[in-house]
Amino acid sequence: MKTASSTSPGSASSDLALVRQTLQGDDKAFELIMRRNNRTLYRAARAILLDDADAEDAVQEAYLRAYRALGGFEGEARLTTWLTRIVINEALERLRKRKREAGTVSLENVVDLEMHMNDTSNGNAGGRRAEGPESAAMRAQTRRLLEQKIDQLPSAFRTVFILRALEEMSVEETAACLDLNGATVRTRYFRAKSLLRESLAKEIDLVFEDAFAFAGDRCDRIVNTVLERVRLLRAKR
Repeated sequence: MKTASSTSPGSASSDLALVRQTLQGDDKAFELIMRRNNRTLYRAARAILLDDADAEDAVQEAYLRAYRALGGFEGEARLTTWLTRIVINEALERLRKRKREAGTVSLENVVDLEMHMNDTSNGNAGGRRAEGPESAAMRAQTRRLLEQKIDQLPSAFRTVFILRALEEMSVEETAACLDLNGATVRTRYFRAKSLLRESLAKEIDLVFEDAFAFAGDRCDRIVNTVLERVRLLRAKR
């Protein structure tokens, strides 16, 4: 769970200090800003562009834009919120260019992805038992399915969901990033979760029939074992 602290990575005082150091030519300070915000910005761009490479390019360009405009950051909002707004604008511009539909993609159509894919193991990784290869493979498969279903959400809900669920932004922060009102953010987030649950439920229904599969090697093994025992019973008669 996130906590508010004057010394926390995302706090206003820490933001302003890093900004001032960057403006004075401290590359290490700007590197720290990027490392703190890379995942949030990448997820926001990825939610709009649905492409890993395009999202990375958008994040890089957004950082360059932010660097050039850093003198205008006054700390009224969190630096993460300010940067996220920039990367969303960059991603939308790229989406318009890609689809050649200038003016048809607006922030009203940007989606909200809210799924707790944050690695909650960060706080208890030390006490976790080593994961076996089968468990790791299953978790990776589940993650890929979840990412696929999130990608399939309507664009108007996907970005909201990402910022609220994955990045754990507040309603107010998400609204500021997407230029929406709080009520719209809440509605889109709720709708995104409903659509995601429905989509995952359908996927689960499809695999119910294959659960505890009995065909193949297992079936052959049991049949052969029973036949052997039957033959032994006959031999004893």
